[in-house]
Amino acid sequence: MNIKRAKQEIKDTIESYLLKDEDGEYVIPQVRQRPVLLLGAPGIGKTQIMEQIARECGIGLVAYTITHHTRQSAIGLPFISQKQFGGKEYAVTEYTMSEIVTSVYEKMEQTGLSEGILFLDEINCVSETLAPAMLQFLQCKTFGTHAIPQGWIIVAAGNPPEYNKSVREFDVVTMDRVKKIEVEPDFGVWREYAGQAHIHPAIISYLTARTGYFYKMETTVDGRRFATPRGWEDLSRILEVYEKLGKKVDREVAVQYIQHEKIAKDFANYLELFEKYQMDYQLDAVLAGHIDDILIKKASHASFDERLSVVSLLLSRCSRAFAEVETKEQELEQIFGQLKSLKEGMLGTYSSSPQELMEETAEQFEREYEQKKKAELLSREDAKICRSVMRKLEELVQQLKKNGITDGQAAFEWIRQWFDRQQDVQEEERDRAGAMLEHAFDFMEAAFGPGQELVIFISEMNADYYCVRFLQDYECERYYYYNKSLLVEDNSRAIEARLREL
Repeated sequence: MNIKRAKQEIKDTIESYLLKDEDGEYVIPQVRQRPVLLLGAPGIGKTQIMEQIARECGIGLVAYTITHHTRQSAIGLPFISQKQFGGKEYAVTEYTMSEIVTSVYEKMEQTGLSEGILFLDEINCVSETLAPAMLQFLQCKTFGTHAIPQGWIIVAAGNPPEYNKSVREFDVVTMDRVKKIEVEPDFGVWREYAGQAHIHPAIISYLTARTGYFYKMETTVDGRRFATPRGWEDLSRILEVYEKLGKKVDREVAVQYIQHEKIAKDFANYLELFEKYQMDYQLDAVLAGHIDDILIKKASHASFDERLSVVSLLLSRCSRAFAEVETKEQELEQIFGQLKSLKEGMLGTYSSSPQELMEETAEQFEREYEQKKKAELLSREDAKICRSVMRKLEELVQQLKKNGITDGQAAFEWIRQWFDRQQDVQEEERDRAGAMLEHAFDFMEAAFGPGQELVIFISEMNADYYCVRFLQDYECERYYYYNKSLLVEDNSRAIEARLREL
């Protein structure tokens, strides 16, 4: 299955394992909660989805790469204790608590989360001395003599033997005690993720035209050559930073991430052209509504790769604008929730002043943010939104103090007007983003007509997270018209087949 389906399967498993009956007992007892064994090629996102799952389920996560451990660190160190049996005292070997089990308890203490995921990567690559302990762990959910706490679900990951010569096969007894999920690379699923993760448009455009290079693993006389989703994402990050620093990503840089000489060279050549198209077509002006007849003529006579790059550039700029709208809307939603809870205090008979109530609200929000951050329940984007909300709440505190508003009714009316202004600004940003989309359609209709470029544009919009979110509220008649009339799904398959032949 693909990584998206695997993620949902693991979330469903967690929900099932954590379901309790009317007595507060887990419906599926711990002994019957099979560890999840996630098997798949390296670099397709197995570790990454565990972080996402923990955040989305609101539970803790303790992650280990088990190959970094020795038998002692995994099961604990031996020590001698004295015990009595049948009236006689004996010296008995016991073990200190495993570092891994200790980490679970520490996570519970630090975050207040009593339930979570214990994730062990490279589970099938352990050393000879550690292998029996791993089998015991999967079968009995213990390290040495110490059990994993109830409410903590075991997920292990590993690579199939064709990708790692250190892999050892588990016997039937062990495999019959795990829930095995096998994952395969899937460009369509990754493309959905790529939009939300802000993968560089040059990489999205390149892989759309050459889907066979999305995941490539070859064995040659010189060793392994490969390209993986993880490699493409990490290359995207360095590409973004290099652009800000005015540095160039060439073949020598690309091959550091895409360790397949042919693909790295091909991408570097494509990137040069992509950057050239970005300058030649003046797309910022196009999306502002200034469409030059010369550019239209140039685009209409361009090669297929060039036209595909232009489509990708237009979409990436629109998606970026839609992402900003989405972020601002989430900020306003959180601010609204805080102000809604503030209303009762300001309009009631509380002894605190409006400034004090506002300050308490801001401080409480910051405490909750710090707690979620400590528990690792916030994504990078979520944390960014929370910090922006904190700044806005602090701004309100300072404004109330500056204006000297002491009456609760007057203070809340002032806050309501402030919030209305924030909403007006947000509506203007939404309208600007919508206008960009309309101008993109203007350009594509003039340059390409209702052809394959529009099919690709609509298809890519349907796969882009922020485009889909934006179009849920924004009425774009041409999007719905072309989405229906061009029969996107059928035409996309035909075009993708042609791309693979290039």
